[in-house]
Amino acid sequence: MAEHRQLQRAALLDAARSLLTEGGMDALTFPALASRTGLARSSVYEYFRSRAAVVEQLCESDFPLWAAEIEAGMASCATPLSQIEAYVRGQLALADDPRHRAIAAISALELDDAARERIRTAHTGLVTLVVNALQELGHDQPRLAAALLQGVVEAAVKRTEGRPEEERGAVADAAVALALHGLAGVGSEAAS
Repeated sequence: MAEHRQLQRAALLDAARSLLTEGGMDALTFPALASRTGLARSSVYEYFRSRAAVVEQLCESDFPLWAAEIEAGMASCATPLSQIEAYVRGQLALADDPRHRAIAAISALELDDAARERIRTAHTGLVTLVVNALQELGHDQPRLAAALLQGVVEAAVKRTEGRPEEERGAVADAAVALALHGLAGVGSEAAS
């Protein structure tokens, strides 16, 4: 019985990922989840009390996987600058992933304080990945710089939504240039 419930819960989460990818938060409804999984609508409530609970569970299960992918990309880099680039590019590459849709959907929901704190803690772990690279570069405020860098990444993610691949690549290049060279840009040394 427990295995059956686990399978049903996993099916509901997979359906939620698909719905979020296809239509965002508006598409994530209990009738749609029931339809996708073949369950009665009332059965969906046995697994989740609300849409927020579905999204919270997606974040809880998917965010660590996403962070592990970013961390693995950074670990394969030899220098702090290449680690920062991997951090930025890794997040942008994952932005179209259904797991990201669930994480992004959090901002559209009203969650209780405990849920927001769990998600904030997971997000802090992601930002912490880049702190070491910034420390190695000798940054005097690596945590602040990491938080600001994450803001650049989040703005770039928003900018790439619904854009063709070529435009997403240009946004990624611009975000990396901003992260590595600041507002002066790549060619600023030559212009001085």
